[in-house]
Amino acid sequence: MTPTPRKYPWYYRPLEWLLLALARLPLRVLYVLADAIYLLTYYVIGYRRRVVLENLRNSFPEKSAAQIQQIAKEFYRHFAEVIVETLKLAVLTPAELKERVYFSNPEVLEKWFHKGRTVLGLSSHAGNWEWVLTSGATWLSASADGVYKPLSNPFFESFMYRLRTRTGAKLIPMRDTLRNLIRNRDQVRVVSLLSDQAAGPEDQPYWTTFMNQESGFYTSADRLAAQFHYPVVYVSIRRKARGYYEIVLTELYDGDAPLAPGTFPITDSFVRHLERDIRLFPNDYLWTHRRWKHKRVKQ
Repeated sequence: MTPTPRKYPWYYRPLEWLLLALARLPLRVLYVLADAIYLLTYYVIGYRRRVVLENLRNSFPEKSAAQIQQIAKEFYRHFAEVIVETLKLAVLTPAELKERVYFSNPEVLEKWFHKGRTVLGLSSHAGNWEWVLTSGATWLSASADGVYKPLSNPFFESFMYRLRTRTGAKLIPMRDTLRNLIRNRDQVRVVSLLSDQAAGPEDQPYWTTFMNQESGFYTSADRLAAQFHYPVVYVSIRRKARGYYEIVLTELYDGDAPLAPGTFPITDSFVRHLERDIRLFPNDYLWTHRRWKHKRVKQ
């Protein structure tokens, strides 16, 4: 069963009309708004600037203070662009989105679809992560479904749900993941997981060094791949120009090779690929996220 958007109070209607009116502006105009958002969040409000700078210093200890400051500024500029690009999903047609997000090697997924297999796609908060699933629905021959954590605010949950599903993508609430996979076991699709979330000690995470820091990762990919024999693909999204991205797919697991209990080779491979991408494109990762807030509990 596909979840439906939550109802929200009537007094959110003016905000909805404003957002939809803004979404109808050309992207070149919205990027002017993005420039204003950048100046406001970085210079005026300083939105999570301490978190961003701490994350960058710890991740790149070899870089100078000036280099860290430059990456931070470029990140805030990119973050502002992601905001307006996400808003633009309210009116972008599938054809327009397909022009802006290019899948360089969709055959990595298509070969499994032709064999009647469901695939796990592991992505992250890099590039424009909101355009990954929505563009996948326009490029791929099978369904593109994304596991997500519903927002607590009913208006923004409803609004974002509409944006994320306009091109045909489907959403799976995180709490319903296992139930959904069992119910749709025979469906051919890619199920997308944002796998760079910070897992705490209570989640029994896989601990490893990521960006020079000890980090806990959810082990869902290894557990689900072993249980359902899913092939697993890493999804890299790379910004090529303002408003244009390239998706590069890398197979991490074929769905059939044995996975030793208590080991997490898929998650580890995901971490290594993600770290490589972040080092290549440091401006494009979500540094406002408190990714390293959890500490490993020593036994």
